[in-house]
Amino acid sequence: MKQGSPAKENYAYSKHGSCCVLAAIEPKTGNRLAHVRRHRGKKEFTLFMKNLASYYPNADKILVILDNLNTHNFSGFYENLSAEEASKLAQRFEFVYTPKCASWMNMIEIEFSALSRQCLNRRIPSINHLSKEVMTYFKERSNLKIKINWQFSCQIAREKLNSHYVKVNPNNVKYQKTY
Repeated sequence: MKQGSPAKENYAYSKHGSCCVLAAIEPKTGNRLAHVRRHRGKKEFTLFMKNLASYYPNADKILVILDNLNTHNFSGFYENLSAEEASKLAQRFEFVYTPKCASWMNMIEIEFSALSRQCLNRRIPSINHLSKEVMTYFKERSNLKIKINWQFSCQIAREKLNSHYVKVNPNNVKYQKTY
């Protein structure tokens, strides 16, 4: 510091870690399920899907909309469970993946956006505190039965994403909306 110059101070942010929030929403009933974990891996995804399956013991198939994260597939089932248990669990689910850069098509991503704005818009000191906040948020919204009135149809999706479809296969021009 030079004499006569203002004192300068640097701000140093210390990151104390990160975590993973896994959640599911049943849009027509408003039921929600959430887990907060220290790590984001195939093991955590497998445990979450196992828990989700237990909520629907009589369902033949559970349809799950997912983004393209590398842990969102059946391989984690086989890496973390016996082959027999992994196979049974995999048979319970049908995974549908949203296109890249289309998180707006995934209802849980919309819920995560609301969670971020209403609950996570500040620094949270610990994973335990974060877990309490997240679980309270999801429990309240589940108890209130806040539903999602999804008005986005397959036809509208095809029209909006047509430019991508045509790049992959020119025959997809049939989905192009004519005005």
